Amino acid sequence: MTSAPPPATALQITPSAPISRELHGWRAKCLQRLVRMQLPVPRSFAIPADTVRMIAQGRRIQPDALLDIFAGSGLVSVRPSAAMPEWGGPGTVLNVGINDALHARLAEVIGRDNADAVYLSFVQSYAIHIARLDPDLFTQDGPDALAASLRHYQDEMDQPFPQDPTEQLSEVLRSMARAWDGPTARLLRQAKGAPADAPLGLVVQEMALALGPGICGSGTIQFIDPVTGTPRVTGRFRGQRHGATVGAGAETLFLTRDDRGPALEDTAPEIFADLVRFGIAARERLREEMQIEFVVTEGRISVIDATRVARGSRAGVRIAVSLARDGIIPPEEALMRVEPRALADLLHHQVDPRAPRDVIARGIDASPGAATGRIVFSAASAQSAHARGEPCILVRRETVPEDIRGMHASVAVLTERGGTTSHAAVIARGLGLPCIVGASGLTIDARARTVRAGSRILHEGDEITIDGSSGEVLAGAAVLLPPALDDAFTQLMDWAADAGGMGVRANADTPEDARAARRFQAQGIGLCRTEHMFFDAERLPAMREMIFADTPEDRRLSLDRILPMQRQDFASLFEIMAGLPVTIRLFDPPLHEFLPHDREGLRELAESLDLPLSDVTRRVEALTEFNPMLGMRGVRLGITVPEIYDMQARAIFEATVQASRKGDPVVPEIMIPLVSAMREVELVKTRIDAVAAAVRNEMRTDFTYRLGVMVETPRAALRAGDIAAHSAFLSFGTNDLTQMTYGLSRDDAGRFMGTYVGQGVYAEDPFHVLDQDGVGELLLIGVQRARAQAPGITLSVCGEHGGNPESIAFCHQAGVDYVSCSPFRVPVARLAAAQSAIRNRPPVPRS
Repeated sequence: MTSAPPPATALQITPSAPISRELHGWRAKCLQRLVRMQLPVPRSFAIPADTVRMIAQGRRIQPDALLDIFAGSGLVSVRPSAAMPEWGGPGTVLNVGINDALHARLAEVIGRDNADAVYLSFVQSYAIHIARLDPDLFTQDGPDALAASLRHYQDEMDQPFPQDPTEQLSEVLRSMARAWDGPTARLLRQAKGAPADAPLGLVVQEMALALGPGICGSGTIQFIDPVTGTPRVTGRFRGQRHGATVGAGAETLFLTRDDRGPALEDTAPEIFADLVRFGIAARERLREEMQIEFVVTEGRISVIDATRVARGSRAGVRIAVSLARDGIIPPEEALMRVEPRALADLLHHQVDPRAPRDVIARGIDASPGAATGRIVFSAASAQSAHARGEPCILVRRETVPEDIRGMHASVAVLTERGGTTSHAAVIARGLGLPCIVGASGLTIDARARTVRAGSRILHEGDEITIDGSSGEVLAGAAVLLPPALDDAFTQLMDWAADAGGMGVRANADTPEDARAARRFQAQGIGLCRTEHMFFDAERLPAMREMIFADTPEDRRLSLDRILPMQRQDFASLFEIMAGLPVTIRLFDPPLHEFLPHDREGLRELAESLDLPLSDVTRRVEALTEFNPMLGMRGVRLGITVPEIYDMQARAIFEATVQASRKGDPVVPEIMIPLVSAMREVELVKTRIDAVAAAVRNEMRTDFTYRLGVMVETPRAALRAGDIAAHSAFLSFGTNDLTQMTYGLSRDDAGRFMGTYVGQGVYAEDPFHVLDQDGVGELLLIGVQRARAQAPGITLSVCGEHGGNPESIAFCHQAGVDYVSCSPFRVPVARLAAAQSAIRNRPPVPRS
């Protein structure tokens, strides 16, 4: 039986060497590109992943194969080279190869103290990280530290410190290979998206000395601001710095001229000019903004490495657009380089990542952006603060529909309970307010008007900052960056429009929402929730009066008071959207949401209705349901209390005539919520057709409208073929569809969803990312059956998943015509839709 062949030798990185990212890793491939650009890269060698794997299993590279690596300066570094830079790897090891003989030669060139420092640095690193000796034995410093460290090593290992450079390198390679396979390292890289068996290559590079006479040192340089993405040379040059070794006369220089101190641009203008030239070349040839790591040895530059500049979302957009405008990458590639979620950061204020953060609590980042304000604990307090011109943050255990006015008056929302699709999260996203939900570390005492966060107690009026992008609650006023709706953002959105893809509409309930939708170029309103309009202070009394009415006529009289206001609501939306489609969902929530439940509220209601308190209490109790979200709501309310839908239909049609006379023709889309049976659609359609006919006769004007259904129940998805026969469109409300498919309350799911996802019960929170296996299958069934019945029917998704990039990709594949999402998620959805269209284009045939 023959033994396995020895591992392959290290491959020198030359312009023509067969270096591949898959086999040798990203760092080796990047270095080869730098070599091809004829930049002054020290001799470098790539050790392939299969060799690293064999080393980890106990095999060794033959010493003869390593000798050539030390033919230059005698010192080498070893760096990890995974397939993707974000996967990380073992720490870099410097100064491999130094021994007594090389130490003596270095002392003649760079001085004894510097040579001692280089040797000591490697002995300490080797003893602690390679030989795994007690770190406390190797913390010496001073003139005798080197001799002491060598003595401790010999005492602990019963042998002298290794003098053979190939033995040193062999042990370093073995240690790094095994570290990559350790359980902690595996978990860390898997958290960053690496597969469990991700390969590791290693790069061995000759070290250039950054110590000695003349201009010597090391540094980094990059050419854009990592936060804003604007052109700017940043970095530092550290004179007489060789890795962690600091030599005599060490001095840190700015790169460009700076009033705060000396700069490399003045001290060594030729070196600075070369670095700028290298940076321009790297940007053009590597098609990316790069940070260059370099060493200067007696005035000569060595380019050690180049890495992609770490950047925030703002910088990421500007960099991608700038590269495309300069012709370095095509616009479609610029679109693909930007993470859709990153656009949310551009639409809002953000906490400056460079500023200090005093974090007092953490929760779920439910709506992006950041805001500073004073704590208030009720909607009334928020409105009072808003009237005084004071920014406030509404802090609640969880919000309810009556809190909407307070949310409108606040600059941010913080709740102790809830998940990503809880009431607070959905409304905040629609309003563009930063929001954190499920901050379980908070304890709110509404009576005392305090909130405890750990050991701190905050009072009403105390100032805090909400970072809805990270889920962090900060004490005091943080430094904020303004929104970045600049020319780069506009250009990216124009390219997204050119790329095509399915349509994107906005969920909009108010004129402010509609104007935001137009600003972000939404293609219409895909969901207008009319129930939010009824919580207005002028309408709520009439709504309550209607609930307490005993006859249809009395109900109609109460709703007549609301009719002109509803008509104006719809007319405003139609005028703002200027002929774009507007989908209006008829009244959906159970009636109990419009009634008070505390004794003081019940007493005030009794006074306003001139009824005994006992009668009011009995009526409220009669409307109470065990599970109101599965009870008398949506179309069920429209059939049993038809006067509500009659009033809304009349308001829609009268607003249609009014808006059409002023501007573009309007074709309203009326959507019936919570349908589960075809007969429900037939009953509602009959009444709405009758209202339409009456309005046409009264106003002597013809108009058209489209009637559709919101598919929120599993049965509606399964019976979509029957329902499509009576519908011009179907819109899948994936919030409720997910809730009903899972039998899970979206408002309560946040209490345990983190545990479920962490233990692999669900891959993702199904209220955040569409469950493609369960809810997605219902959606596919509904799409197929609806199209089989009515090939020309319009199909859409209007739940919160409509703004989620992964869910948008699924909707594209499913054949959905458009998605609808919160106005401030429209840019995210537009970019995700464009990316999905680009990914699914057929390949261009080669000529």
